[in-house]
Amino acid sequence: MSASGTDLARAIVDEVCGTLAIEPPELRLRSTPEAIEWARSGAMALTGRPDGPPLLPTGSPASSVRATLDIVAAVTGAYALPGPRLLAERAAFLGAGRRGPWSVGGAFRALRALDGWLGISLSRSADLDLIPALVGQDVAGPVWDEIREWLERTTTAAAADRTALLSLPAAVVPAEPRQRARPGILVTRGGARRLAPQPVVVDLTALWAGPLCAHLLGMAGARVIKVESAARPDGARHGPAVFYDLLHAGHESVVLDFAADKAFLARLIEHADVVLEASRPRALAQLGVDAHEHVARGAIWASITGYGREGADATRVGFGDDVAAGAGLVVWQDGVPFPVGDAIADPLAGAAAAAGVALALRARRGCLLDVSMHDVAGTVAADPAGPADLVDHGDRWLVRAAGQVARVAAPRARRPAGHAAAPGAHTASVCGEFC
Repeated sequence: MSASGTDLARAIVDEVCGTLAIEPPELRLRSTPEAIEWARSGAMALTGRPDGPPLLPTGSPASSVRATLDIVAAVTGAYALPGPRLLAERAAFLGAGRRGPWSVGGAFRALRALDGWLGISLSRSADLDLIPALVGQDVAGPVWDEIREWLERTTTAAAADRTALLSLPAAVVPAEPRQRARPGILVTRGGARRLAPQPVVVDLTALWAGPLCAHLLGMAGARVIKVESAARPDGARHGPAVFYDLLHAGHESVVLDFAADKAFLARLIEHADVVLEASRPRALAQLGVDAHEHVARGAIWASITGYGREGADATRVGFGDDVAAGAGLVVWQDGVPFPVGDAIADPLAGAAAAAGVALALRARRGCLLDVSMHDVAGTVAADPAGPADLVDHGDRWLVRAAGQVARVAAPRARRPAGHAAAPGAHTASVCGEFC
């Protein structure tokens, strides 16, 4: 594997297969240039100013998704997977377009500090409540103006420290992608696992990255049981219903009172072949859940977090746009860093996690897959895309690369396989089966 977009896939195969001592799969090496994949994906149409041209990528996001999905297909035989267009499916359902320098969803942008740039997301009401504490004074005017004025007199290091202290999703934007200190997925080997003809996946995740991983595993034949808190259901339920249907159709739905139903949750996790979660270890500990205990008994445990489970950044909060920006996965225009696609670290990490789990299911031992969205995005950002040209063809934009030509496509979405189950529709039946 040597073409652009293969660095992430190669790193996943090396890490999972090397740690678990399994034979690596034979993967197809595609010859389609990254710029062509990017143009066709729909994500290019989301990148740049609304009144300007769509922008070519930093790194190889479209080819990287293609390569990680090829891992899933090669291992499971699921050859009907969606391809790079999954990068833009959420935007397609929203009817969104490019909004640079703002993110597609409008909650993220990068602002100039004294010595660089800081990207920050304000997608939650709780984030807005913290802005007076961030800028050190009452907020009288528009929030983003207050942040801009504060950053103009603040270094990026000081801004990063303060946003981390307040648990705000923010990151310093590097001038260029840096060499990764760790791979996107780190694997810890566990105990002997039971082999099941249809693995049971317990999905404790929310929003996009984790549910995408569960969706891809479901497409590959797994039984997926989605578990939500009665007090804090998946926030994606407040977004486009059709996007939620796309990711969750065919999955069973369990809703629990985590405070009162810890025994039920524990039994369900004990019977899982695969557990997907996106929580910091402290949050799981409060529920009496220890990932390492389940890995020791042979479970495959995929933890998808902004910055990984270990190290100084393990407690940092991060969403798709700010995590990608902090990894250098941005496009620079006129000296300003623009977000790439739509919350791109989410679908990149979700597809990477699915590839890691698919490989791990071939092993006879369980494992912990520590998926860092930041390091997945950084690996993609540092994987060169190769030369390409953008051509204004009057009524459309074209991309030329390596003798191939592609039209910059609008975001497109697949049709959901059905409707997602009503919240808690399977709680009683799953409890009867596993309790």
